[in-house]
Amino acid sequence: MYYLPQPPYFLLFVGLFIGLTCGFAFEAILKTKVKDWLKKPADQILKNSGLELPFLGICVGICVFLSSGLDIFLLNPWISYAISLPLTIFIAALVWIQLEKVLQQLKFGGSKAIDLDAF
Repeated sequence: MYYLPQPPYFLLFVGLFIGLTCGFAFEAILKTKVKDWLKKPADQILKNSGLELPFLGICVGICVFLSSGLDIFLLNPWISYAISLPLTIFIAALVWIQLEKVLQQLKFGGSKAIDLDAF
């Protein structure tokens, strides 16, 4: 008799839950830090700002969600994590770099420097 393991539906929802809750925490911390930063400008907003832990939680949640989703279709957890872990690290690095650039634009040009309707 051939045995098929149960797909990790629970991990799929846990990863989504972790990513969403850490995302809401990241949003709240970022809003308060930017408000404080605009009142009293500092040199670097992302250094020791408290954003690292929620961002890491988002990355872990997304990695678990992505690997569980791939595991449902590929039926091999090793391959799923081998695909999702480097992809999550790469995307997290791109998002963090982009966040630094946007905050630098906000620092030097104010809120008018970030005009999303111009594009």
